[in-house]
Amino acid sequence: MNGRTTRLQDIAALAGVSISTASRALNDSPSINARTKQLIWKLAREHDYPFRRYMPAGPIGANGTIAVVVPPPQGREGQLDDPFFLELFAGVSDAARERGCDLLVSHLLPASFADLSAAMTTSRADGVIFLGQSSLHHALNRLAESEGRFAVWGAQLPEQAYCSVGSDNLAGGRRATAHLVRLGRRRIVYLGDTEAPEVTQRVRGHVEALEQAGIAHDPALMVPAHFTVESSEASVDALLARGVKFDGIVAASDLIALGAIRALLHAGISVPEDVSVIGYDDVPFARYSRPALTTLRQDTARAGRLLVSKLLDTGGGEMRSERLPTELIVRESCGG
Repeated sequence: MNGRTTRLQDIAALAGVSISTASRALNDSPSINARTKQLIWKLAREHDYPFRRYMPAGPIGANGTIAVVVPPPQGREGQLDDPFFLELFAGVSDAARERGCDLLVSHLLPASFADLSAAMTTSRADGVIFLGQSSLHHALNRLAESEGRFAVWGAQLPEQAYCSVGSDNLAGGRRATAHLVRLGRRRIVYLGDTEAPEVTQRVRGHVEALEQAGIAHDPALMVPAHFTVESSEASVDALLARGVKFDGIVAASDLIALGAIRALLHAGISVPEDVSVIGYDDVPFARYSRPALTTLRQDTARAGRLLVSKLLDTGGGEMRSERLPTELIVRESCGG
């Protein structure tokens, strides 16, 4: 705009709409369709128009706003009723509060690049956190070509162009299995859904630990289960009904581990005397189960702080992905 401050009428002219339409769009009026809002908000950002002063203020005058978007489920991702995701969301929420920011949970369920783009360009937030990648890795790479105001919780994947924060799942899977091997377990089941990128990496770590111990990988011990107690319990029931012999279980989550323990105890199999069980996440109730659950802890508080700081502290610069270490928490379910 030739060095002068961009005005509302300038944005309206660029968008080819009236000044009143531009004003209503910037105020997120329901009378303006999403496509028009997307265009006007995009123009406002490109031309440094201080449009946020026209938008409804936060309830306590927040310093900024962060939106949380949850992609559709793939394996575990997208399940906000999962205790681990509740812990992760709490970590993000606490970090946002420490920075004086409001947190919005979006109703969007993005399944394509167009959906991701809409989540960014029609959001009033200063930045967006995607809790999970689902099957959107390539779409997120494409989004990163033109948009830098987002960060993703999840695994770092090959040729990744966007910033993600996640645990070192390869090392976590390796460490869980190696712990059972040290306890003398040799027929170790991997129990869980392997579609999500994070779980795929844990499976690789599991197989690597077996190979390092000189234990042949048996496909019959790779047992699918969704991230619910009921699915896990049914999977272990079916495994027992087939007469498959095993003395250890590495579960893809604490919920899956607890379902496995439930099935074993119902079948009269002692945990950990007959079968050792190890989970993943260290959700709060893991320590209160009977037997108390050995697990790999993911640091959700640190993850929340990192995700928020990536959005607020980079100043528009490149955001570096982060891999967080996991911690082995030894309790009763492994016997040592």
